[in-house]
Amino acid sequence: MFVTFEGVDWSGKSTQAKLLAAWLRGQGRIVQTSREPGGTPVGEAVRALVLHGEEMTPWTEAALYAAARAENAERIIRPALERGEDVVCDRYLDSSIAYQGVGRGLGEERVRELSLTVTRGLLPDRTFLVLLDPEQAESRARGDRDRIEREGGQFMRVVDAAYRALAAREPERIVAVDGAREAEEIAEEVRERVRPLL
Repeated sequence: MFVTFEGVDWSGKSTQAKLLAAWLRGQGRIVQTSREPGGTPVGEAVRALVLHGEEMTPWTEAALYAAARAENAERIIRPALERGEDVVCDRYLDSSIAYQGVGRGLGEERVRELSLTVTRGLLPDRTFLVLLDPEQAESRARGDRDRIEREGGQFMRVVDAAYRALAAREPERIVAVDGAREAEEIAEEVRERVRPLL
């Protein structure tokens, strides 16, 4: 089973990814976790560059995210699934569609096609979209902000709207959950939605 978590920055998606992975392990399942960008040595190097490096053009940014995703899919996700393990990933292709496709104006379909090409069409079985008003999400921010987080409120509102549109178009894969609740309450809903896949 391949499960991903999506949402605007500070929505709580990383917390939910960790909670689900821990719960699945408690059920006796073998779970691989990953994040994007990241998860592999190449992916982590890309993460440092794209989040903390110099300013770059939108297509450079999109291509770097796709490069990290290609590594993640081939080195972490696909091998784990072939071994019969579960994979829980913090962000995947929907992030690129929302942030670069819509947020950066590159076009949803062009960015989706790039991701599907480099991953050989690998899609999650279930994607949890943790919905939280961007202003409320930003109020949770702590510490230094990366390149994307510094884009500000208007950018995050565009990304949030893009995510909501994706969830409306793909309800069979993307499950939207209310991120304004307590973490454990959200986690229980996630577990209920995952149980049929076990």
